[in-house]
Amino acid sequence: MAERTVYILDDDVAVLRSLERLLSSASFEPIAFDNPDAFLAAAKTFKTGCVLLDVRLPGMSGLDVQTQLLKMRTDLAVIVVTGQGDIQTAVRAMKAGATDFLEKPYSDHALLGSIEMAFGKGTFSDRDRDIADAARRVATLSPREREVLEGLLTGRPNKLIAYHLGISVRTVEVHRARMMERLGVRQLAEVIRLGVIARLSTFLPDNKRRG
Repeated sequence: MAERTVYILDDDVAVLRSLERLLSSASFEPIAFDNPDAFLAAAKTFKTGCVLLDVRLPGMSGLDVQTQLLKMRTDLAVIVVTGQGDIQTAVRAMKAGATDFLEKPYSDHALLGSIEMAFGKGTFSDRDRDIADAARRVATLSPREREVLEGLLTGRPNKLIAYHLGISVRTVEVHRARMMERLGVRQLAEVIRLGVIARLSTFLPDNKRRG
């Protein structure tokens, strides 16, 4: 079961216990840590697997843990858990190699789907293809739809996006609905994830950006 091992780092013990139960029921092997130092001390002995990493930790941020982990291991898929609306942290984590991010509060379905995806990928070439695909999908948006997407990525509600663009809230809602249809997504979290990943295309070599 080495390939099904999920290493969890979260300082909330109740959250850890809940995640252990959920992952065990889904045939994963969860190994939990509530302290960044203990996690990093054990990281060299980890089997290949997936890491579920909360960014808000005592003494050391999740991004710092990710940086330290990358110096030791490049074979572990990392999923970063961020606070609601913390898009900039998600961008930084994914630039550093995270395969995905989850925004609190997330559903069990979203968590298990993200972990399954991480196990199904796990290589930088696959990640590069995801980034290039996201960039191509965002490129299909109209200029106004892209402006609405940028507003969402900065955490603005529809009302503030409307004020910033000088249009009505209803018009923002129409553009938002059309944008989601073009992107082929149904949930706002999917829009945010796609937008974050597409931003990373500027860090790809030109040949990979074109796919």
